[in-house]
Amino acid sequence: MIRATLPSEQGSADRTGSQDVADRDFMAGVITDEMVAELRSRINREFKTREEPHLTEARKDAIRHWARAIGDLDPKWTDEAYASKTRFGGITAPPSLLYGFSTLSIGDRSGFPGIHSFFAGADHQWYLPIRRNDTITLTCVLTDLVEKSSHFSKRMFQQISEVTYRNQHGEVVARSWPWGMRTERGTAATVGKYNYLHLASYSGGDIERIAGLYERERELIRGATPRYWEGVRVGDVIGPMIRGPWTATNSISFLTAHGGLYMKTHSYWFNFLKRHPQVGIRNEQGVPEPPARGHWDNDFARKIGVPAAYDYGPERVAWSCTLFTYWCGDDGWLKRLRVEVRRFNLLGDLTTLEGKVTAKRVDGDGDHVVDCDFHAYDQRGEDHTTGTATITLRSREP
Repeated sequence: MIRATLPSEQGSADRTGSQDVADRDFMAGVITDEMVAELRSRINREFKTREEPHLTEARKDAIRHWARAIGDLDPKWTDEAYASKTRFGGITAPPSLLYGFSTLSIGDRSGFPGIHSFFAGADHQWYLPIRRNDTITLTCVLTDLVEKSSHFSKRMFQQISEVTYRNQHGEVVARSWPWGMRTERGTAATVGKYNYLHLASYSGGDIERIAGLYERERELIRGATPRYWEGVRVGDVIGPMIRGPWTATNSISFLTAHGGLYMKTHSYWFNFLKRHPQVGIRNEQGVPEPPARGHWDNDFARKIGVPAAYDYGPERVAWSCTLFTYWCGDDGWLKRLRVEVRRFNLLGDLTTLEGKVTAKRVDGDGDHVVDCDFHAYDQRGEDHTTGTATITLRSREP
């Protein structure tokens, strides 16, 4: 019989010393020229992962769990009777479900062992709907590695990929060009660039006002009422729509739908650690946990230079998709979306998303489209996300 050694039976000095060494090793990672050269050698090569996909099929339950995790109330994703009357004749998935299939959806984040990775944005194009029961597979290619000047980290690189999504028929459903920032942990924590951000607190009256805004969210859903291209004007406002206040519960709910590279337990986690020992960062009890812990653990987030636990970049992509699919209705089509995640959305932050129509045109595909800008800001009034969208609308012309 295997008997686990109890903490009380271990030497406290040994535990403390080992923890100090582990902390120093975790914070000491630096980006070297050799690491850069090795990663550059992989550019334009398809990245193969040994990790199994989180989802393989867009089952009804998977679509429903995703909609619930991102707060999307649109009935066409989950209500079979309603969806059967839309132009697709059945349930389809929110466009952001792209991020639910595989960790490859955030791009190639290999290389640079011991260097932290932050999702920083992505450009997306959708060509076909993700229909209920579609099987989606991904291919991912590293396309560029760009060194950036930074006040957050001594040395920082933007790692850019191209991801292609295909269904069971071999059709390209979507493509995206995600990028992540690779930062030296110790430098970021020392600089303390974001220390001025203080955690929000809310009174009972504040919560009542937020609840009132959520009660009116369904008014944003255009639904079956067509939004004609001819009726849209440059300057028209889209939204506003709120998300939050963001909590650790939000983090867990999104992770359940999204998956994630490090979301492993028991033997799966320890087998993964055997292959990738540097991703195991010992917690206060000496147990190795993944760097994703910064999404729910305030103390750990501070070690990597963030004032508190913070949300997921793909989560904000999903909120942005919802803003536009609400607005364009069942006959509209979110054709392109570029999202730039510029700052952390912290524990307790309340996000407001707003868009504006900036142009109307007939594009090269002959589609009647509108171009939009949008931004998302917190209760401090500071933008943390910006981007652009192109939406196809129905035209009154034959």
